[in-house]
Order: sequence, then C-alpha cells, then structure tokens
Amino acid sequence: MDANEILDYCLAKKGVTESFPFDNETLVLKVGTKMFLLMALEKQPLGINVKTDPEWSAELREQYPQITGAYHMNKTHWNSVLVDGLKRELVLKMIDQSYDLVFSSLTKKGKEEILNS
Repeated sequence: MDANEILDYCLAKKGVTESFPFDNETLVLKVGTKMFLLMALEKQPLGINVKTDPEWSAELREQYPQITGAYHMNKTHWNSVLVDGLKRELVLKMIDQSYDLVFSSLTKKGKEEILNS
C-alpha cells in the first residue's frame, strides 16, 4: 500500500478530516476532533501510527517486526506500523480499528453530527 491508497481509504470514512498540525510532513487524520491516524509522508518506508486495542497491540508487536509502540504516543494504545511487507488486509483492519476506537470515544453529540452529515 502507498500513502495515496491509505489516504483515500481513510477519507472515504464518515467524518474524516486531514490536517498538518505538527509540521509539513506529518499528515494527521481525525474523526470528529480526535486523531486516529498519523502518516509521515516524506519518510520511506511508509509508516503510519494507529490506535489499537491494547491486547491486540501486544499480539501484533510479537508477531510482526514492522509493528512497534508509537514514538511520542501512549504505547499501550498506539502502534507505529511500517506498511512494507504487511498484508493489505491487516493494514486496513488496523486502520478500521483505529477509526472505530476513536469514533466510539467521541461525545454523543459528536457521533450524531458525523452520522447525520
């Protein structure tokens, strides 16, 4: 997968916005007001940060050397993922879970605004 595929996949989800709040290279994707994916556009190999269930995070890190605790983020919940060498389906599953976890943490009003948009 490349950055454009990941971006297109994420932007197809309800309520997703993109921005560069930290620098000109780190794309941040949010659902509502909360981040669910970060992607360093200029770095190779392509890497993303996603939120996953802590139990699944531990399994992923044991099974795949491309998946580690995310730098400068809560490593219990956030993973840094080098996309190269991982199956597309796994990357998409991690993105989906990240979106779902963050969406579920939004306020009732925030969720309703997204679902009704």
